[in-house]
Amino acid sequence: MTTIIENAGMTFEMMFLFSLIVGALFCYANEKIPMEITALGVVLILLFFFHFFPIIDQNGSNTLPSSKILSGFANPAMLTVLALLVVGQGVVKTGILEIFSRHVLALSMGKLWIATLISLITVLLISAFLNNIPVVIIFIPIMQGIAQRFHIPASKLLMPLSFVAVVGGMTTLVGSGTNLLVSNALIEAGFDGFTFFEFTLPGLLLAGTGLAYVTIIAPKFLPHRTSLSHRMRERLDQHFMAEISINAGSRLIGQSLGVRMFHELPDINVRMINRLGKTILPPFTGLKLREDDVIALSATREDLTKLMDSGYGLTPAEGYRTNPNSHKKSDQIVVEMMITPSSSLVDNTISRTGFEYRHNCQVLGIQHHAHMIRSRMGQAKLAAGDLLLVKCDTETLRGLREDLDVVLVEFSVEELPNLKSANVSIFIFLSVVLSAAFGLVPIVISSFFGALAMVATNVISLQQATRALDFKVITTIAAALALGVAMEATGAATYLANLILSVTGTASPRVVLSTFFLMVALMSNIISTKTCAVLFAPIGLHIGAEIGIDPRIFAITIVFAANCAFATPFAYQTSLLVMGPGSYHFKDFLKVGSPLVILIWLVYSAFIPWYYGL
Repeated sequence: MTTIIENAGMTFEMMFLFSLIVGALFCYANEKIPMEITALGVVLILLFFFHFFPIIDQNGSNTLPSSKILSGFANPAMLTVLALLVVGQGVVKTGILEIFSRHVLALSMGKLWIATLISLITVLLISAFLNNIPVVIIFIPIMQGIAQRFHIPASKLLMPLSFVAVVGGMTTLVGSGTNLLVSNALIEAGFDGFTFFEFTLPGLLLAGTGLAYVTIIAPKFLPHRTSLSHRMRERLDQHFMAEISINAGSRLIGQSLGVRMFHELPDINVRMINRLGKTILPPFTGLKLREDDVIALSATREDLTKLMDSGYGLTPAEGYRTNPNSHKKSDQIVVEMMITPSSSLVDNTISRTGFEYRHNCQVLGIQHHAHMIRSRMGQAKLAAGDLLLVKCDTETLRGLREDLDVVLVEFSVEELPNLKSANVSIFIFLSVVLSAAFGLVPIVISSFFGALAMVATNVISLQQATRALDFKVITTIAAALALGVAMEATGAATYLANLILSVTGTASPRVVLSTFFLMVALMSNIISTKTCAVLFAPIGLHIGAEIGIDPRIFAITIVFAANCAFATPFAYQTSLLVMGPGSYHFKDFLKVGSPLVILIWLVYSAFIPWYYGL
């Protein structure tokens, strides 16, 4: 048994905890182990360790029982985040945001900068009140449409979209789950939680700084690639990996195979052949096609559609399962769909999921984060942000729009939003926001009311609401909160706070605050923003109390700093969403995002001390 002594040096329990945190951060960043598994493993390790090495106070009581370690799963802040995900899903699914896409280009007066600015300002405002992940999902096709209309690569617009959504979340209590977690940390430390608009004014300054950066400076650093995948996007012709099978009687049987074998469709490229289970890669010198050969190729949606109707005697190779009632050709449409972060398709394959059978549709092709798939299409593991090219009928499309596994990238004209449900969803959303903003009820109550109302009024079904709950969010937040209470109970938070103060020495509170901001901002690019917020919250509160500054100022600092995850693509989900459609690489985020982190830090360091009279 161990007794914690105030201001003691590093104990065995602290060393274990720091080692566990470093190991967890490594696993999160490495991504070889799913985040959910890492998070649950952290909780399990904490339960085992502190069962055999309990923290006993001077009264002989265990200050870190199992119930406290597991309390993160019932934490009000996390439950609020989950409820807001359901509310946000209700707003998104009724098509409210899609209506905006029909007017952006009309208001732009033919000018790219106006269309871009209108879109980004709208994203910034919406992200202040809605979870920014569904906002980014909806606006990706809008920004792609703007890029296509003005003949520029989508890589010039999609990273700014992600960054603006993140800075927009800095402006209100519900703008980000990070904000709610820090507010909860304040409450647990004995302070009042944040009010709805407590940090809106400084948040707007930082959000405005971010907006100015992505519209004026970032375009100079954003990539303008001349690669094949990028040229495809510029022409509104994204290439998909597809597989076709040579039928009996096909006029291609016996022909010599070349990389470009379809003369009237020269942009179709043959990537590999599968013959009797054996994969044949180019060059295909002397190879002649046989019946039942499976050709893996890359083609645009237009060329792929033409190829299947060209009379070559070809069919899609992967199992297209139709219902007994066949569809008329006139009913068929081709749509692109993006896989969402919480989709059951992630880390799964088309063959195993039964996606085609469930929706009576046909997956014609896959675009896997702008990289060509090297395995059979049906066995290729899918990831968030992947695009599926799907053939279906109009009735099936309605069902696909209700499936939370995917979001439609291109909508047909006939697919109009349900205005009745849209009005109901807006009323519920405004009720949640306004009741919390004016302090009528706590945000956890208003958010739960909104989630229940979305289901009770049939805006979304119970199944859709359940699917909106991201298991990644649940586990990572719960693990971060467990580490947070362990840091508090073991004295690790106090130890780190004193360590930071010893480094800054006799520096002024302004320097301490600025240094702390930069430290948290840098860490937020290595680990998830929510984990960073939870781990640094007790440290910041201890530093504030030690140097005589209102701890709330340090809590607000954590809100702003933890949301500065711009320099890497894996610390925030919106960055992962735009990485594929924007053809970005890791170095692109480092090149474009790092200056934004430094810029926000400088603006914060200059403004916040003056704003709070330090």
